[in-house]
Amino acid sequence: MQSSQRSAHRQRVLSRRQFLVMTGRRGTGVALLAGGLPALLAACGADEQPPAAVEPTPVEPTPTPTPTQTPTPAEDGPAGQAIVGDVLEYALESDEWAGPFGFVTFRLHHGLVDGNDVYFIRTDGSDPDYAGEHGLVAVPKLAELAGTDLVGRLFLPENDDQPPILSSEPGRDDYTPAWQVHQLRWTGDPRELASVADVDAAEADGVLEIEDTGVVVNFPLVKWSTGELPVDDERTGYLGPGQLLEPPDTDELTVTFKLHECFPASRYIVADTDLQPMAEGMQVAHSPRLADTSEAGVTGRTNVFMNGIDGPGPMGFQPSVFDTQAGDPEWSPYWDHMTYAWADGVDPRVLTTEEELHGARDDGELEEFPGVPDTEGEIFVVNCPVPVIAENTFEA
Repeated sequence: MQSSQRSAHRQRVLSRRQFLVMTGRRGTGVALLAGGLPALLAACGADEQPPAAVEPTPVEPTPTPTPTQTPTPAEDGPAGQAIVGDVLEYALESDEWAGPFGFVTFRLHHGLVDGNDVYFIRTDGSDPDYAGEHGLVAVPKLAELAGTDLVGRLFLPENDDQPPILSSEPGRDDYTPAWQVHQLRWTGDPRELASVADVDAAEADGVLEIEDTGVVVNFPLVKWSTGELPVDDERTGYLGPGQLLEPPDTDELTVTFKLHECFPASRYIVADTDLQPMAEGMQVAHSPRLADTSEAGVTGRTNVFMNGIDGPGPMGFQPSVFDTQAGDPEWSPYWDHMTYAWADGVDPRVLTTEEELHGARDDGELEEFPGVPDTEGEIFVVNCPVPVIAENTFEA
């Protein structure tokens, strides 16, 4: 199926209305699929209790602006470890809300798209040396995207006075959080650059050299010319009105996300997805160019439970299970979304590894749905970077 045909099919299989009708519905068995399918990321029930409180962990990679109005963490518990250099502060849980999630505050970065201000976070890079230098999680798989039409163009100037130039933003058909990095070096009189067209013109005039580093980075945008990621002011469920806990602070250059638990020993954020109805329902950015990253072989896998044991997972049940942990050579922040339902008559139990999960599937205890049941066997890709690793605290 060609890309345009795939996109049209993906728009058909799950409308926004269908998604919102499903949101909040919590199934107890596969029998509910026909008429009451739970949402991909349905909010946790109001009667659920959050896991044990944990201690905040301030992170000081380099001198940075002080975050304002940071959520108040709880007092005791395991702290974990930040693995992204732009993490300013985080906690696995907070006493400020009932929702079963913590928070993570990132340093925010300013850029330009066609002369308009945009703001992004930095989480992952394909080259281990580049990742180490810039405080990113090394994701070698992303290198497969270099030179393809699945990446945007990111131009980094040699002077700090010039913001980076990006080629796209949410709301456009070619938007993706994956960028191929280009370094700029002036060979003549510097001039102001506000767009890719300005960069190309300066190169054509012989005053600017462009070095294609071949590095691919995962830098999701959180604020752009026509909008920004919404804020969850309810703070009661995984989904809620948004994945941010505070609006992006473009003065202090900080942004605070919900921080979610999954197996094995990971805490992640939700930034965007390639399927438009899911992006609307999840209140994250729509990234159309992520749609073909699975075929390109750069994705990992997230396994989500749609019934079973109540917990902080996307559908209100146990935490999701990743195929690998951040830092592993096979890990990727771009995940093929898979959904699982416990079969009728099976006593659910907590599964903590993909091997356990696939064993239960092969034994007939779990039914597997690529994507969600309503995507009719077609997966979609979600961009969920892992800025923090920490021992799992979920208990049934």
